[in-house]
Amino acid sequence: MKQQLIKYFFIAVLLGIGYFLSVYHIIILNRDFYLLKKPYLTFEYTFYNITNREPKDIMRVDMLREDGIGDLLVELGWLTEMEAAHLEEKYGYEIVEEE
Repeated sequence: MKQQLIKYFFIAVLLGIGYFLSVYHIIILNRDFYLLKKPYLTFEYTFYNITNREPKDIMRVDMLREDGIGDLLVELGWLTEMEAAHLEEKYGYEIVEEE
């Protein structure tokens, strides 16, 4: 019985890790990590290293741009809000207004 409970515990832990990885982008900058929430469950761009990348190259990735990487770059001081808005517009970011 104890073996069965341990087995179920490890399966639950693995499922939890898988779920976490499918819900968040993990943005890596040197030794720091930042989380961006994904709009739906996917493993695309789960780990993305922005070390030594230009902001315009980062903003070209549709999924990251739509999930708010521009806000993170502004927060990190890599871009101003105006530059982020310009890059979002340039690479096809559509602002959806909620009612």
